[in-house]
Amino acid sequence: QVQLVESGGGSVQAGGSLRLSCVASGYTVSGNCMGWFRQAPGKEREGVAAIYVGIYGGFLTYYNASVKGRFTISQDNAKNTMYLQMDSLKPEDTAMYYCAADFKLFGREIAPPSPPRYWGQGTQVTVSS
Repeated sequence: QVQLVESGGGSVQAGGSLRLSCVASGYTVSGNCMGWFRQAPGKEREGVAAIYVGIYGGFLTYYNASVKGRFTISQDNAKNTMYLQMDSLKPEDTAMYYCAADFKLFGREIAPPSPPRYWGQGTQVTVSS
């Protein structure tokens, strides 16, 4: 059974940093994508960042334009853990952040043609001005 467990959310002031972690059990990303999505109250869920890990270990990263240059996604396959380093946080980054796994991306947008197969329970990020 696949489980994704996020941690690292919290409350910070604008300009601060947080690092989200997602530990995957029962799943290893290979030839597929894992990523982070977020949903703010009253808004649609949106892709934040994603990472494609090739079957031979190479990887590609994808970022929402609103976070590019501020957020960094990474993957540690040895620990089955994905990270999202979030720097220079803004109030508009406030949302519930979800880890997701097992999806494809075509093009540079984080808009999978089919929803990710696995989701975590979410971790809240609140940025105050």
